[in-house]
Amino acid sequence: MTERTLTQEYGAVPPEDGPAGAHQAKRDKAADRAAVRAFRPSRRVPAVVVSVLLTLLGLLVAAETVSALVGAPLRLVPYDRMLGWAASTLWSNPLFVLGSVVVALIGLALLITALVPGRPRLLAVRSHDPDVIIGLRPKSVTRALAHAAEEVPGVHTAHATLRSGTVAVTPTTSGWDKERFAQEVRAAVLTRLAGLDLVEPYRVTVDVKERK
Repeated sequence: MTERTLTQEYGAVPPEDGPAGAHQAKRDKAADRAAVRAFRPSRRVPAVVVSVLLTLLGLLVAAETVSALVGAPLRLVPYDRMLGWAASTLWSNPLFVLGSVVVALIGLALLITALVPGRPRLLAVRSHDPDVIIGLRPKSVTRALAHAAEEVPGVHTAHATLRSGTVAVTPTTSGWDKERFAQEVRAAVLTRLAGLDLVEPYRVTVDVKERK
């Protein structure tokens, strides 16, 4: 049984044709988007750090500029010495290169943190109602999928992990036909996954281990 067949057989019932079905389809999509937004991991710590640093830098520049304009520079930052050092320092100076590399790495780390999505604390489940938000803990999902794999005859234990839209299942068996076990375990996990009715799609990979 293929993944597409399992999705069609055990997934959500497709909406009926006509205005009522179209309205329900739009409502389902709105509910899915609301659930995904609700459980989307936020980047509060990096955002707070960057905003605080930028605010302090802006206040410092404003204070130095205003004080210089009124004829009483605060000189909170020794920029005269900094400008003198910059004017007398070559681009090839190891200290200058090291400082540039450190600044570039910090900026790159902040950029990656902002762009790469974090791991959600809850996985969105279809509710078919934008006002109803349902989520499952990733640990609960992996436990349920591992239990589904353990229900396959011949499987002693199983372990499941979630990463980047993939469910990786590792069942342990004492049988020799690993390919058959992999197919049966994948079918069982897909069935349980379809029953959970998660909003985000996941593909299933199976790596059968032989029991020693």
